Amino acid sequence: MHADHPRRYLMCRPTYFTVSYEINPWMDRSRPVDTPLAVAQWERLRDTYRDLGHTVETIDPVPGLPDMVYAANGATVVDGLVYSARFLHPERAAEGPAYLKWFADHGFVTHLAEQVNEGEGDLLVAGDVVLAGTGFRTDRAAHAEAAALWGREVVTLELVDPRFYHLDTALTVLRGNQGGPVPDGGAHPALVGPPAVDVTYYPDAFSPAAQEILRERFPDALLATEEDAVVLGLNAVSDGTHVVHNPRAEHLAGALRERGYEPLGVDTSELLRGGGGAKCCTLEMRGLRAGGAA
Repeated sequence: MHADHPRRYLMCRPTYFTVSYEINPWMDRSRPVDTPLAVAQWERLRDTYRDLGHTVETIDPVPGLPDMVYAANGATVVDGLVYSARFLHPERAAEGPAYLKWFADHGFVTHLAEQVNEGEGDLLVAGDVVLAGTGFRTDRAAHAEAAALWGREVVTLELVDPRFYHLDTALTVLRGNQGGPVPDGGAHPALVGPPAVDVTYYPDAFSPAAQEILRERFPDALLATEEDAVVLGLNAVSDGTHVVHNPRAEHLAGALRERGYEPLGVDTSELLRGGGGAKCCTLEMRGLRAGGAA
């Protein structure tokens, strides 16, 4: 059951999770939150990663920052270089510095963002490029800032449906999300046949121009149904073999299995009240820390 290529993830226990404000269509302050249930679901997600052989590090939650559990929004790490988040909404503004301090304290090279961006929520590594969402949270200017920092092509994709306010709610990078170079000819180095970069996405979440870009770059992508998208089934985490996802995304699970992946349904329904699933809770740390520490 262990992954072939172990990953390193950063997560934040939802000790203070609640819905005390509304900044996306998923949030409803009138519905009480079961925080102990959210913690139990988060622990199951963390344990699933560890059972697969991945390393999970944690950042201490901060009182008054209920959305800090959505670690993927806290920064983006590519080639060991940390690009900080700069949140659009003031309710989440303090999360960016908290995550940046954690990375600095743990030996990473950090870069304080000048432009509004919400971390891996809108910046997804796909082979040697970065797919970058905009339209709701992340400013287009952040795409240029990230490209300059990492020396990689950053591909802008406009989101148009407010239910899918971050790119990671509408698209999952199934293979190629560790950020290595794409081999010549597109063949995966460890496999015969499958592409080096593989994605699944919900087309209607994107503008016509973004849909065209996705069709051109990923002609063999797995297209998700609306039924899978509206339960945030695409807010999933893939290690190239296993895909951790919302178990309610049943069609997606079947399609992934047919494609050769092993879907693993993990219930994060209580955390969905804030607008995030498995991916939102999971920040991948790619590359080396300063001094070469893994």
